[in-house]
This record gives sequence, structure tokens and C-alpha cells, in this order.
Amino acid sequence: MKKKIVIIIIGLLLPVVAYLFIAYHYMYQKIEAGALSVVDTKTEYIIKISDDKALNLAYTALGDSLTAGIGASIYEESYPYLLAQKISKGSTSVTLRDRAYSGARTSDLIENLLTSAINDKPDVVTMLIGINDVMGNVPKTSFAENYAEILKRLKTETKARILAISIPYIGTKALLLPPYNSYFRHEIVEYNKIIKELAVANDVEYVDLYTQTENMFDNEEFFSRDLFHPSAKGYELWAKIIYANFNN
Repeated sequence: MKKKIVIIIIGLLLPVVAYLFIAYHYMYQKIEAGALSVVDTKTEYIIKISDDKALNLAYTALGDSLTAGIGASIYEESYPYLLAQKISKGSTSVTLRDRAYSGARTSDLIENLLTSAINDKPDVVTMLIGINDVMGNVPKTSFAENYAEILKRLKTETKARILAISIPYIGTKALLLPPYNSYFRHEIVEYNKIIKELAVANDVEYVDLYTQTENMFDNEEFFSRDLFHPSAKGYELWAKIIYANFNN
């Protein structure tokens, strides 16, 4: 009798395990199949105002593929470039320095990008980092330690205005199948709580990108062909939201 029960349980569990395995690997295969191009071919972009009396503002964008503009056809469609354009309207020339690369986690930012960002002597820093920590199941304690270290160094080693941007909900319904859609949504919310707490503790501006884009996954227009990274339209929306906070 017990043997039959075990067989029944195994028979019920196998399809569930198989589905979870297939759904998980489908997500990464779909992203990889998108074969999105690198569009940030240089690290410095200048949005110049013709007025000789224009103010000169140094803006450094820290992050991962979402900051590097992956999903856009050109870097000029990325949210840092669009934000720089919005800032430059009027009497400000902006030198944008792109300190981001695909796949970067908070630990990578510390090791490979942070010193360069500090050496930029920025007036403004935006930091959008964490989605790869979430996807890579980096422990929240490690994420918090890394994020705190980044903010501490930016605060003590620069005079920049710092905007800590929350992790947006990434991926369409066609990419993130149940239960992974709910799982990653929950994890992003938890990581964002950490970001907000650290931003407040370090007297840094917190930009809630998640709440204002939470329903974006319902509309594939906002996503590139890999159904994960934003499209030009998605980045345009992000830039508007971030600028509204910057200009507040």
C-alpha cells in the first residue's frame, strides 16, 4: 500500500518538476535567442548647448544592461541618454559617462565600475543595479552589504547628487511563466525595500521606478524582442519617470 502511495506521489510530482524545469530554462533560452546588440560603444557622450555661457554638468550612469541600453537600437534611445537630454534643456551642457555593462551585479559594480565613476567627479549619479542579483539568487544580506558600500563611497568620495533607482519589473507575461512571474515579482519588491531603506539611511534620493512600471509587462511594445529588456519606448518611459523625480 505504501509503495503504491509513493508511486502515485512521484507520478504527480514528476509533471510539476518537469514544468518548472522547462519554464525556467525557456526564460533564459528566450533571452539568449533575442541576441540583443551592445549599443553603448563608448563611455562618454556629450549633449552640448551652443550657448557659451551654458553650465557644464557631469552625469555618470551606473548599472547593468538596463543602463547600457540593451534592447534599444542605439544608445541615444537608452534612459541615461534621454535623461541627459532632458537635463540639458535650457542652459546646461551634459557630459554623460556610461559606467555599465550587461550582466553586472552589485559586486561587479564595486569591483569594475565604482572607482571609474568616482574618478568622473560627477555632479549627478544615477544607479540602477540589482536585477542580476535577483536573477542570480544573490542573498539579500550580500546585496544589502554591497549596495551600502556603493552608496557610502559615492557619498564620501564625490559631491554628486545621487539617485538610487529601484529595480523595475522586467519581462513580459509570455516570458515569465507561472510561478516564476510571482516569484520574481516578490523578490524584486523585497530587494527594492532594501534599496529604499539604504537610500533613506544615506540621505540619497530614491526613485520608485517599479511602482510606476509594474503593469508595463502587459504591453509588449515596451519590450525588445527578447521580451526581457525594454524597447526604445520602454526606456523613454523610464527617462520620463526618472526626470520627473530629478526635476521635483
